[in-house]
Amino acid sequence: MRYLEHADPVITLTAGPVNAYAEVLRGLGRTVLYDYDPAFQLFYEGVVDKAQKAMRLSNKPVILHGEPVLGLEAAAASLITPDDVVLNLASGVYGKGFGYWAKRYSPHLLEIEVPYNEAIDPQAVEAMLKAHPEITVVSVCHHDTPSGTINPIDAIGALVSAHGGYLIVDAVSSFGGMKTHPQDCKADIYVTGPNKCLGAPPGLTMMGVSERAWAKMKANPLAPRASMLSIVDWEHAWSRDKPFPFTPSVSEINGLDVALDLYLNEGPEAVWGRHALTAKAMRAGVAAMGLSIWAASDKIASPTTTAVRTPEGVDEKALRQTARARYGVVFSSGRGETLGKLTRVGHMGPTAQPIYAIAALTALGGAMNAAGQKLAVGKGIDAALAVIDADA
Repeated sequence: MRYLEHADPVITLTAGPVNAYAEVLRGLGRTVLYDYDPAFQLFYEGVVDKAQKAMRLSNKPVILHGEPVLGLEAAAASLITPDDVVLNLASGVYGKGFGYWAKRYSPHLLEIEVPYNEAIDPQAVEAMLKAHPEITVVSVCHHDTPSGTINPIDAIGALVSAHGGYLIVDAVSSFGGMKTHPQDCKADIYVTGPNKCLGAPPGLTMMGVSERAWAKMKANPLAPRASMLSIVDWEHAWSRDKPFPFTPSVSEINGLDVALDLYLNEGPEAVWGRHALTAKAMRAGVAAMGLSIWAASDKIASPTTTAVRTPEGVDEKALRQTARARYGVVFSSGRGETLGKLTRVGHMGPTAQPIYAIAALTALGGAMNAAGQKLAVGKGIDAALAVIDADA
């Protein structure tokens, strides 16, 4: 048997960065135009228009030129003032992490934290808002990728809106892979990017900003300006008649243009459908093999990532190394509190196809058996195939 320890992996099934579509990779090879070239300014405006359509926004989205962690930190720096009382909703490593940024810009931080295999209960949010009417900003991670769980952001957003608060949503690894849009959840700042479910490389942030959030940020004298963290500086950069605050990432815009075309031309509902089917097939196989997912229930398990609980006695890092070396398949580890406790299988962009669930089950099951488990890998594959066939 040929081992691939020092070779490039055959299949990358991580929770991000993910494989880019071949068309997107070709798009990255387009001519790098001068940013003040009228042709590029017109092109950039067109890409923003496509992003607006994809995000189903009534106003123009913002593109920041850095991967989405830039957008998340910029949201905290721009929207949160020292007088704000922030409620951070933490159901995982990334949700918890936003609280650290919030604390940097306001000393008034409250938090609802649940075990990292569970989701935020909207009733708990409602109770907290009633108990603390001084809350002005609420932050939530939609898909907390290190746990593979999703939060009910539409229900949470309705409560925050009724309270009169501002809502910041991290939708980095959910937008494009399931039905979620900024205005659906009444988000004031909604942060996502092309490097997950849209199947493009990391390098850009896509951001929906409500009109009231624009007003709050512009009234905030501490909101970054003339800075990489500035959102305010990019308010009108979408227009062909306005200059860019600094040189945009031209090649990344070329790639995003193609990624948005693929998404819109296939049809969002069809894209969400294949993400959901791939995850459903994967989880059926996981259960049939005798393994379990990390999420407390299927109801809160994300259609874009399956987090598989590591059995007692299995070295999770060694498990992933075996999957890569023996099968040429790369998975993601957990992060922070979930590190070593689970293995994440991404279903995003080009790998959100049912055949990749079969590949993942083969590699994961084989690596588990190499680690001393006695799993019925064939039963897992049969269960996944039954799900796929039932959808045909």
